Amino acid sequence: MTETKTRARPAAVTLTPAAQQRVADLMAKAPEGAIGVKLSTPRRGCSGLAYSVDYVTEEQGFDEKIETPGGTFYIDGASVLYLVGSVMDWREDDFTAGFVFDNPNAKGACGCGESFMV
Repeated sequence: MTETKTRARPAAVTLTPAAQQRVADLMAKAPEGAIGVKLSTPRRGCSGLAYSVDYVTEEQGFDEKIETPGGTFYIDGASVLYLVGSVMDWREDDFTAGFVFDNPNAKGACGCGESFMV
């Protein structure tokens, strides 16, 4: 009998330490019933797809699940193909604060940066 070795599949999205801390901050003030934070790519904006991060109260079968020190981070199963290899960061400055994505699958983005295309 031969033994089959499988290696762990890397997460579709890498969260920087700042993004992980933001997930922890969000979970610390999450509404009752929230089990994590979920990234999805709904169709909207001038380029077709946008990034959306929301609380999630129920785990879906095809969602990717990433455990972070501050809470569970989910990726919508239908969005994973658009996000594989991406890095998610949290950035703040004097004027804005938000998640920023370095997505190798994005072929373009709208001028305002709110949406992207693959």
